[in-house]
Parts: sequence; C-alpha cells; structure tokens
Amino acid sequence: MSTEERIRTILTELYGEEKATNVWYNLLALLNEYHKKIQPAIRDKKDLFTQKDAFLITYADQVQSASQPPLRSLADFLEKTIKNIIPDVHILPFFPYSSDDGFSVVDYRRVDPRLGNWEDIARLNRHFSVMFDAVINHVSVKSGWFQAFLQDDPRYSRYFIVVEGNPDLSAVVRPRATPLLTRFQTPSGEKAVWTTFSTDQADLNYQNPEVLLEIIDILLFYVMKGAKFIRLDAIAYLWKEIGSTCIHLPQTHLVIRLFRAVLDAVAPQVALISETNVPHSENISYFGDEANEAQMVYNFSLPPLVLHTLYTGDATAITRWAAKLKTPFPNTTFFNFLASHDGIGLNPLSGILTAAEIDLLVETTIQNGGLVSYKSNPDGSRSPYELNINYFDALANPDKENSLEIQINRFLLAHAIMFALGGVPGIYFHSLFGSRGWREGVEKNGYNRAINRQKLSRSELERDLNNPQSLRWKIYHPISDMLLVRAKEPGFHPNGSQRVLEFGAAIFALKRESPDRKDQIICLNNVTGKNQEIRLNVGQWKASRMVDLINGEFITGNSLDIDLKPYQFRWLKTIG
Repeated sequence: MSTEERIRTILTELYGEEKATNVWYNLLALLNEYHKKIQPAIRDKKDLFTQKDAFLITYADQVQSASQPPLRSLADFLEKTIKNIIPDVHILPFFPYSSDDGFSVVDYRRVDPRLGNWEDIARLNRHFSVMFDAVINHVSVKSGWFQAFLQDDPRYSRYFIVVEGNPDLSAVVRPRATPLLTRFQTPSGEKAVWTTFSTDQADLNYQNPEVLLEIIDILLFYVMKGAKFIRLDAIAYLWKEIGSTCIHLPQTHLVIRLFRAVLDAVAPQVALISETNVPHSENISYFGDEANEAQMVYNFSLPPLVLHTLYTGDATAITRWAAKLKTPFPNTTFFNFLASHDGIGLNPLSGILTAAEIDLLVETTIQNGGLVSYKSNPDGSRSPYELNINYFDALANPDKENSLEIQINRFLLAHAIMFALGGVPGIYFHSLFGSRGWREGVEKNGYNRAINRQKLSRSELERDLNNPQSLRWKIYHPISDMLLVRAKEPGFHPNGSQRVLEFGAAIFALKRESPDRKDQIICLNNVTGKNQEIRLNVGQWKASRMVDLINGEFITGNSLDIDLKPYQFRWLKTIG
C-alpha cells in the first residue's frame, strides 16, 4: 500500500469517507508545503538505531549560568562533557508554558524567551541528534487557542472537549486524582472541559479534523527545526469516547499511524517514540500491528523492576520478565531508562510483581526519603501511581556500613543492567551527573515530582566534576566509561538478539549477540551484597577465551569460575 493510500485509509477510518476527502486535500497541501522546506536525509532502515545511540534526558534550563541564556549554557556544558560519549539529547519541553515544568504548553511554535531561541536549538542540533517533545494530548488554558475558546471564537469552539449534562464517566482511566472536568465561564455560559492531567491543561479534541491538521503542521514544523526524534507525550489518552476507558482507543492508534505515515512521506529519517506509562502488554501495542506506529517505546517496567531486584537481592522477577522481552518487529526497539523528570511508575508492574512486592517498593521509597503519588480508580478508591524519588536516593541502604560506597555500586550496577538490555538507553541528567533528591523543591513548588527536577549551577557542577572525591565525579566517570565501551561493541546493537541465562536468584545474566552473530557478550550482574561465584562453559558459545570489556582482562579456558563481588557486573566478550 502506498503512503497516500495509507493516509487516506486512516482518515476514512477516523472521520468517515466524506469528511476524510476534505481532510486529505488539506493535508496534501500541508505535505507539499513541507516537502519544499525539509530535505529528507533518508536513513538506512536497517540501521535506524545502533549500539552507539544513547540519550541524555534534560530540561532546557538544567544548567544555570548568570552570563548566558539557559539553552546556550546547556549547549556549552554538554559540548564539553558528553559530546563524544552520548550522541542524542532529549530536551524536555522548551516552549512557553504555564505549569508542570513545561508540559502545559502555551505556544507550540515558540522557544520560551526565558530559555533562548531557535538558534540555540540549532546549535544543539549541530552536535547532537535532538528529541523534541510533542505535548499534544493537552494544551495550557493560558494558550491562545484556549483563550479564544473562552471568548466563543468559532474557529476554536471545537478544539476542546466540552461535556454536556451528566454522563457516566466512571469507566475513564485516570493517571491523576484530580477532577476529570474543569468548569470555565464563556459568553455563551459555563462549560465543563475535559482536563485529564490538571485544571491548567485542557485536552485537545481530535474528533475535530482541524485539530489533527494543526498538530501535524506542528510536528512537521519541529522536523524543519531539526527534530530527529519526536516523543509523543501521554499519547495513550489522546482520543476520548464517553462510555469508554478513554485510554488506548483504536482511534488513538490510528492517529499515531497517521503521524508515522506523514513522517515516512516527508521526513523518513525522523523516529517516533511513544510515552505510555501503562502495563507492559499495553505499552508494546504502540509499536503497531505492522511496525506502523512508534519505532521506539518507553520500557516503563524496567525502573521499578530494577529497584525491586536490588531491594530484595533476588533476580527471579527480572529474569522471568526479560526472558519474554522482545520487540515484535525488526527496526523497532525499546527506550530503556531508570530515571526521568517524572516519577517511577508502578502501573507497568501489573502482572510482573505481586501486590505485596509493590507495597515493599512504596515502603522503601518512603524510608529513603521519597514520596508517593496516587491515582483515582473507577470505584472511587485511590492507589499508588508512581514513586517520586531521585534514583540514586532510591538505592540507599542506610543500615549498612560504608553505605555510600554500597549505594554507588548499586547505582552503577542498575545502569549496567539497563545498558546491557536490548534497546537504546536514556540517562536522566541528574543520574549521569550524580545529583541527590531536592526535597526543598517539593515544599517550594507544591508537587511531588519536583523532588527530581532541581536546576543546577554550572559553576558548581563543573567544580564537582573536577573533584575526584565528589559524588558527581564518582558517578559521571564510570557511567561514561560504560557508554564508551557499549558504543564500540556490535554485540549491544539494539536489533541484535538477547537471551537470558540462568545462574540462580543472585545473578541477572544475559547473552547479547550482534545482528550478524559475529559478536557475543555475556553480561553478568550480581544483585546481592554478597560475593557470588558462577561457572561458565565457554565452549558452548564456540569460543576459546573471553575478554572483560570493563577492565580488559583476558580469561582462557573452556570452563571458567567467575567471581563477582557484591553488586559487581561483568561484560565478557567471547573470542573464537
């Protein structure tokens, strides 16, 4: 099926044949316009991602300097610290906003002047492949669109979802405990507007084709401005139907397929990544049914599962989960991460951990100084939705001697597990640079997620990174070394094979193999605080010896006894 046929088929399924024809002609004009503006640098689809790919996740104003706008200060800092280590940067929303640290967008087409300008984004693009956020489920109520809606401007009268009467909305799946509807006064009377995430964030109405065309225009504008990856924020809630759950609806998947078809037509070098903090089986549905949706999907089960593994010293659950972990199509992959600007989601553990095991995560988070956010359930009850804690703090073990050293080793092991798994890794700024939790930010800003969103002084960052005794130095350098090793090894290619090895509950072990099967790496992770010894039969992998990629040690012999210190990991590459 041609791209045009794909697009027209999707539009017909969304809006019916008569409306779809009109939408198609408007969309065709848009595509022709951007064809002239965008030079498609067509990637080799066999190598959409490689082992060299890794993302730094950062706010635009993460690095503060009195002498430069934040985006310029960030670019300077990243060019000096990660340019030769991490090739991809995910900049969290850098548009004018009214709340939620950027996720309540006022104007999709402007850079927040407090941060910098489009030239600053272009500079980042010169050294990194940049991921833009498409916060397109909702828009700020301070935006021009919503303000026009409040004035009964006919163009925007159907841009938002107005609920009339008192329909039964109890089936709606909520990621928050706030009211679903917010009432606003307009010249034509009071209106109840759908606000999934907060009273400041009004959901867009994709049943109106004009909204869909507007958003496609914005996505193509981002590509024109240099986006190589586009993150679809909160995409699972995009389409609403009263009487349904309003999550993962078929129309939502159709819209993502349309975005993909549009990009394939105009900018095939650009990849989509879906952000859906839901159980694993639901999460992977965003690859589509024919690899026709997102090329990358967030691996949301990984962060809490790694915590569980290190809290319990038992790799049983993560081993069982990883044994089934695979993407359904070639050229699709997971976005593996441990920490982000949000909390550590608990929904993705559904079907993986028991209720008691999830309760242990909640209790340990609180003991380690973290917080817990809740969501509303259809029966009116509340349940834990996410853990709000800095990931380093989450791995504290305060009852042990040398607790900080143990904490560092646990933290590095957690990242070694993430880097070894099939997929592309994403490292949050505060994780790479060894930050601690910002409890004062929670008190100052009034919301739990602020605990992991502190903005940092560039001079203080650079001072700590030049001090071998600082925590930042002890975290940044080992993680950087891991990434440099990973980038050189085809065995870590995202589309290579992955097999779980069984060495008992104390060890999480993987065999990674390059797509051409010429390189294989045995990844061993001691998830306990005790020494572990295992025996490897090297001959079964048709190898005569191995090299430890971390320390360069060569190991010879068909049957090897491998010692692993507490929380140690080893990446052993086989040599024929």
